[in-house]
Amino acid sequence: MAFFKKFFKNIVHDKDKDKDKDDLVTVKGKPKPKYYGTVTPYPNFNASSDASILQSAIESKNVDEDVIVAVLVKRSNEQRQMIKAVYEASTGKNLVKSLKSVLRSDLEDVALALLMTPAHFDAHLLRKATKRLGTDEEVLVEVLATRSNKEIEEIKKVFKQEYGVELEQVIKDETSGDFTKALLALLSAKKDESTEVDMEQAKKDAKVLFESGEGVGRANVSSFIEILTTRSGPQLSKTFQHYATMSDITLPKALQMELKGDIEDCLIAIVKCAWNTPAFFAEKLHESMKGHGTRDKMLIRVLVSRSEVDLKKVVENYRAMFERTLQEDILADTKGHYQKVLLGLCGPH
Repeated sequence: MAFFKKFFKNIVHDKDKDKDKDDLVTVKGKPKPKYYGTVTPYPNFNASSDASILQSAIESKNVDEDVIVAVLVKRSNEQRQMIKAVYEASTGKNLVKSLKSVLRSDLEDVALALLMTPAHFDAHLLRKATKRLGTDEEVLVEVLATRSNKEIEEIKKVFKQEYGVELEQVIKDETSGDFTKALLALLSAKKDESTEVDMEQAKKDAKVLFESGEGVGRANVSSFIEILTTRSGPQLSKTFQHYATMSDITLPKALQMELKGDIEDCLIAIVKCAWNTPAFFAEKLHESMKGHGTRDKMLIRVLVSRSEVDLKKVVENYRAMFERTLQEDILADTKGHYQKVLLGLCGPH
């Protein structure tokens, strides 16, 4: 139980606030979502100049990693794509291959991740998670449970273009049972994305979840999958609140008690994301650095994928949940230019 208390600490209590208004700003008289990314477009951007600077840094006798890091971290993903195109046009060389030839280890991994578009990066993550011996279920859940319908459709398109096979087919081949059903439901990209909450539906869903889980001998997993993969985050949050009035335990704890294995991890991840997606990623980052050794792939994956989405909120939640800053842990766990890239992605300390 302590595990879930830790996750929901400083999170659950603020769910009833009118967050939709808080997350909007007015631009030219129209409401627009606030930007919570840590990486913003570089002012006075010049793709030709950046391409030339990178070429010099790569081709210098001692590779200038400081320059490479500074350019990649301080440009938005869209700007990096422009730099890649200009670099190839002006040098006749592929920027990714050029960087691979001079960078090593974790610095190479994070640099190449930053040069992919978000959809290509996600497709790449999913391919790596399913290609080798043993499927990385954690990555499958993390990506598919946290991307929008539009993002998932784009990932599927890129996956087919890059690897010549449908992502759905790969999921069917590499997973099994209820876990497959849940992933395919997420892949269908039919999640309600409205911010409106249907109070009656929330009560009905809470009742179904309660009756499907507690005291039935064996959980009705299909009902869990149906509700958790199709309702919006705000709708699920209200459902969980109604669930709490029926049960002495939280829904994540009920899932932990009733289910086992990959489907348990998958549905608990969806519940956490519905409550607070940045907190979900803060927990991932903490997991990547706790104990001996660093899970660098996880660390890179989260920082790169959220840097232009909600990394400011992730950083805030990290501090609230673990009573220390993300930057402090990165400083303690990493070194060199790799550390500089990660701190750059986190934004000001």
